[in-house]
Amino acid sequence: MDNEFVDISTSLKLQLGYGIGHILNDVCASLWFTYFLVFFHLVLEFSASQAGNLMLIGQVVDALSTPFVGYNSDRTDNSVSVRYGRRKLWHLFGSACTLASFPFIFSECLGCSVAHKWAQMFYYAAFIMIFQIGWAAVQISHLSLIPELSEDDHTRKQLTAVRFGFTVFSNLFVYIITWIVLRVTGECDKEQVGPTDAWKFKNIVYIVMGTGTVAVILFHLIVHEKPYRRNEQLVESTSNRTHCGFLRQPLMYQVAGVYMTTRLVVNVSQVLIPLYLHRTLGLAARALAVVPLAMYLGSLAAAGVQRLTPRSITRKLSYLTGSACALTGFMWVYFGSDHVYKHDLIYVVAVLIGFGGAVMLVTSLALTADLVGARTEASAFVYGLMSFTDKLACGVAIALIQLYADGADATYYRDALSWVCGGACTLGLVLTLLLPKFNQENLINDNSSVNSTEDVAAPLDI
Repeated sequence: MDNEFVDISTSLKLQLGYGIGHILNDVCASLWFTYFLVFFHLVLEFSASQAGNLMLIGQVVDALSTPFVGYNSDRTDNSVSVRYGRRKLWHLFGSACTLASFPFIFSECLGCSVAHKWAQMFYYAAFIMIFQIGWAAVQISHLSLIPELSEDDHTRKQLTAVRFGFTVFSNLFVYIITWIVLRVTGECDKEQVGPTDAWKFKNIVYIVMGTGTVAVILFHLIVHEKPYRRNEQLVESTSNRTHCGFLRQPLMYQVAGVYMTTRLVVNVSQVLIPLYLHRTLGLAARALAVVPLAMYLGSLAAAGVQRLTPRSITRKLSYLTGSACALTGFMWVYFGSDHVYKHDLIYVVAVLIGFGGAVMLVTSLALTADLVGARTEASAFVYGLMSFTDKLACGVAIALIQLYADGADATYYRDALSWVCGGACTLGLVLTLLLPKFNQENLINDNSSVNSTEDVAAPLDI
């Protein structure tokens, strides 16, 4: 593979163009993780376990799709579209799948709204599977562009921060639209979410999907991926050795553990907080939009801090800072219950959790980019493996939590939020602190690897 990189360190246009490429995925993920259980359990009136099983189906399909997309994205030959780019081809495919399926997930079952809930599950599961395959294709192709756009470690971290900054803006947009729709169409300051709100969620989906579609078009117009042609025999052999080399490295599994636990903190908290607000604290519909909004204001602050972080701040110190903030928030959730907490301090807690989770996530993504280094021929494969652990763990965790939610005490979601997310946060911190310093020469100890001289990098100060 040609080892030239596109110099984007001074190109704000390309950095912004890259960042908006994940907006469609981000708005869908925001609705998926924040409101999926709310919509299916409180609006469509599925049982908690049925809603959890549907989410588990989506997470399992996503988990299985990511390594498949990653492996095949690395092997895609750009000769089919020399001027377009192998990553962008997969991005386009995934975007099409998402646009064709996601609106049906947050709508009443067409022609089967009075059917038994178990029958409706097959209807929704079909669209969920298509959506998750598309979501995985966009996520992996977009992430794997980072090592290809720049060879500079600090610039890669900036790209990751820009990407996450747009993720935060996307979530803010979703929550603001949700708050506006709920406020304009009902007494959201007094009423809780219920079955009569189905049409409101459908309108919310249409608005945010329209915005995501525009972002996809702009991404494909602005970002120009460097054409990649592979020698079928040489590159296929090299790619296979590189993939196997990563699988033989214990360090990869440790970084995957950091990424998985970080995603557990971010995603499970995003899923459980609306249910915690509804069932444990008994707050009205307004809180289901405003509290997540406060959480993502904290994430926005974290993205700005990470974007301006000097090189002297190590990965371990950054992760320690984020996990300390998140743990403080989860401990506060466990002990907070009075009137002042419910109506005022809950927003402080949301900001702490949002800020801490964002810092942890950006750091874990930067660690993954460090792991890939100059071996961009396997970048999508590595990101696919990372995402596999994340999606499977989150799906199983949420399904297990929902399995015991029916008939549970009002404090159930408080306890689940505190112990599951707090425990994952602690485990992620331990794994990060135990990471050794490593260099690209030692990442893949394979004497038959090609381009070994060009792949050697200085030790990474993590």
